[in-house]
Amino acid sequence: MKLVSSEEKYHCSLFNVTEDVAKDPDGFEIKRAIVHHPGSAVILVVDGKKRVLLVRQFRLPAGKSLWELPAGKIDAGENALQAAKRELMEETGYKAKSWTKLASYYASPGFLAEKMNLYLATDLKAGVATPMEDERIEAKWFSSKEMDELIRTLKIEDGKTLIGYLAWKRFHATKR
Repeated sequence: MKLVSSEEKYHCSLFNVTEDVAKDPDGFEIKRAIVHHPGSAVILVVDGKKRVLLVRQFRLPAGKSLWELPAGKIDAGENALQAAKRELMEETGYKAKSWTKLASYYASPGFLAEKMNLYLATDLKAGVATPMEDERIEAKWFSSKEMDELIRTLKIEDGKTLIGYLAWKRFHATKR
């Protein structure tokens, strides 16, 4: 596929939207509106007791508060790990000495160009959270049993949280 046209339709500080057209050598054409986002960092915070730290905040698109992993946009001049460290401190006050990349994935590649970068943060030091002006964040530790129950009963509705926790539990939780 080759991109043959791209027209910006909307731009804001978080993302921009284009209408794009791509064609393959046989003339097959795809037209899509695409949301372009600089990417995000997602942090699975696990303490020495193998508890997971979730944050709860109101999500306007969902129309309710959700329990989820700390996360945020990669700012200009940052790489994903730098963004993860900044977001962890801002949202929870914690700093981590140990960082492991667990995954990178596209949340909804049919229209969204945001790549999410998932990190495991361990060996923690508590501090003071400094959320953004428009954030009211509650942080809470959950045991593995509690996390499993929240997922089983469909109380975790955030995709990055499901992916992060289940990937860690499947491939990393028993290694430590």
